[in-house]
Amino acid sequence: MFSSRFKWDLAPNRLSQLLEKKKQAGAQVLDLTESNPTRAGFVYPVSEILHALATPQAMIYQPLPRGLISARQAIADYYREHGETVGPERIHLTASSSEAYAYLFKLLADQGDAVLVPQPSYPLFDFLAALEGITLQPYELVYAHPVGWQIDFDSLQRAMTDRTRAVIIVNPNNPTGSFIKQQELEQLLALCAERKLALIADEVFSDYAIAEDNKRLSSLVSVSSVLTFVINGFSKTLALPQMKLSWIVTGGPAEWQREAGERLDLIADTFLSVGTPIQQAAAVLLGLRASMQRQILQRVRNNLRFLEQVMEDTPCRTFKVEGGWYAVLEVPRHASEEEITLSLLEQDDVLVHPGYLFDFRREAFLVLSLLPTADLFREATQRILARIAGR
Repeated sequence: MFSSRFKWDLAPNRLSQLLEKKKQAGAQVLDLTESNPTRAGFVYPVSEILHALATPQAMIYQPLPRGLISARQAIADYYREHGETVGPERIHLTASSSEAYAYLFKLLADQGDAVLVPQPSYPLFDFLAALEGITLQPYELVYAHPVGWQIDFDSLQRAMTDRTRAVIIVNPNNPTGSFIKQQELEQLLALCAERKLALIADEVFSDYAIAEDNKRLSSLVSVSSVLTFVINGFSKTLALPQMKLSWIVTGGPAEWQREAGERLDLIADTFLSVGTPIQQAAAVLLGLRASMQRQILQRVRNNLRFLEQVMEDTPCRTFKVEGGWYAVLEVPRHASEEEITLSLLEQDDVLVHPGYLFDFRREAFLVLSLLPTADLFREATQRILARIAGR
């Protein structure tokens, strides 16, 4: 009766069941999986945000496939402030980065075609690909101290088949926090050109660089040699996931840009999912981003610094983080990641992500959000260390 795309077991897993049990019992769970900045104690300019959404122009409906020119110009101005030139005609608005991926999968792939995705990376890709009827082919990110995480180009080439249509990079990656470097991009572009593959760059965390590094690339909007799509949006850039505005910037050779833009017009016109109020408010809201980003970056940097310090000379290992909101912690494999995370929740009231959720190839890894308040984060990480050291 239902589509075969629904290949997942919809029953709650053991961790979800235990968490619900804890909540019902009134336990104070220290949540290190928090990804929602609106619940992390940051101070928002509430009156300015609400005032921007209340403009009278929000009452006028203009169903434009690419979105209102005022919103797209505001996004073009955002890139100009980052030293990039992006004309508003290259921009398509979407309601979310997930929808942006769905549009691009519709644009680039037929049923049974494949896209390459980094491993580790966040699990959203599995759902998006399956719901569009395409397959995923993972390629590996490998870690080398002190350089950090890098693309394994041997695994990238091995993953390519005749059905591969695009390569996805997440810049910086979630959860590793690694940015792509200029040398990596040059190799990647050469492979994409040779195989006639599109390049999809997810840059939703690009404004959250931990430290300066002139070797990394914060954006791929200026790529001109292969068909390129850059995804970003308000969810991370403004820490406003509820506002539901993201975008796609199309780049590459002029003729491919034109053809891709026309086809994206048809896809977007079919759904017209982006609300008028948020489009009308886009310019004002983007002008408010500095205060939010400053708060988040300070929190992330402080929590990461504490994590690195408290884990020194312990059985645990932290990894270099270049950007984003997450940290990866390797712990001794005295048990499976599932058992470790269940134990932390059951006995210590600490919730963390197991590494397998992000497709780490081996165990045991924990993925920690760096968004929680300093007090919560410090208490939770000390409980983790006590649990691991006490085994």
